[in-house]
Amino acid sequence: MSHAPGTRRSHSRMPLVAAARGESPARRPVWFMRQAGRSLPEYRAIRAEIGMLESCFDPDLVCEITLQPVRRHDVDAAILFSDIVVPLKAAGVDLDIVAGTGPVIAAPIRSTADVESLPRLDPAAVGAVARAVTKILVQLDEATALIGFAGAPFTLASYLIEGGPSRNYVHTKALMRDDPDTWHALMARLADITITFLQVQLDAGVDAVQVFDSWAGALSEADYRTFVAPHVDRVFAELAEYGVPRIHFGVGTGELLAAMAEPADVIGVDWRVPLEEAVHRVGPGKAVQGNLDPTVLFAGPAVVEREIRRVLDDGRRAVAAGAIGHIVNLGHGVLPDTDPDVLTRAVELIHTL
Repeated sequence: MSHAPGTRRSHSRMPLVAAARGESPARRPVWFMRQAGRSLPEYRAIRAEIGMLESCFDPDLVCEITLQPVRRHDVDAAILFSDIVVPLKAAGVDLDIVAGTGPVIAAPIRSTADVESLPRLDPAAVGAVARAVTKILVQLDEATALIGFAGAPFTLASYLIEGGPSRNYVHTKALMRDDPDTWHALMARLADITITFLQVQLDAGVDAVQVFDSWAGALSEADYRTFVAPHVDRVFAELAEYGVPRIHFGVGTGELLAAMAEPADVIGVDWRVPLEEAVHRVGPGKAVQGNLDPTVLFAGPAVVEREIRRVLDDGRRAVAAGAIGHIVNLGHGVLPDTDPDVLTRAVELIHTL
């Protein structure tokens, strides 16, 4: 199979796309967040001598790492190997990903002047990502979707304002409430960056996109709707013309599910909220994605099978309650010490039930 840049693959045989659209997939679709990464020995081997950000700008390496879990696990989707700070780095923000810490920003944003100095993203600066997408699509079979992704504006803002990962988001919330004009200017600029990054991936041919708002669970629903939702809604609106499934996911966002689902086609649900309950909060007409607890994979085979069956039953109830489809996933990412053979067996079981 070949793929020419700028063309869209047929989605007719992709179980993930079928579930997202309310159609009948040929098999129950499953993929895992962080399926390409530290749980795989082949990933650790290929990354042994190269830094994270450097890896994300190497098309051949991105292609290989993205495809590793597809070959090993037979999942129904590959997700582009990248990091949520890649578009910030490409735009010119001085940052690094520090092992054991995460993204660290050299000069945190705390003022209107800082926001005004935040660079915009030139699509050419993430040309390596587009080339990686093209390489991946040449090797993916026609039933396996490629998911592009980006971090949502709030999560990017929290890194930029705090200077790195945070537990309480003190500076972020202070700026949000003390200076809403500066806050909204920052969020608008970050929405532009997110849109550009996703459009580059979509123009290269990804079959779906997922927007990660990893830290939105730190907010109340009122604050989310006031300070975040307008910017996220614009991101999703700018992607609508591509006609591909748009997935929205956050961690600890049970109270925000209704607001987060509004602009999306698929709402990701972590393990804290049952899928059927998520549908009651969101309303009918959306597909749900999730939501096996990643730590379940460390229990014995009988427990893993029992919990998978429970999630699948919950997914069926969610569809009966009004969801248009269920994409099986974890409630968050694969933990680094997960036995990859357990993931492989989980996929086999999901496909047979």
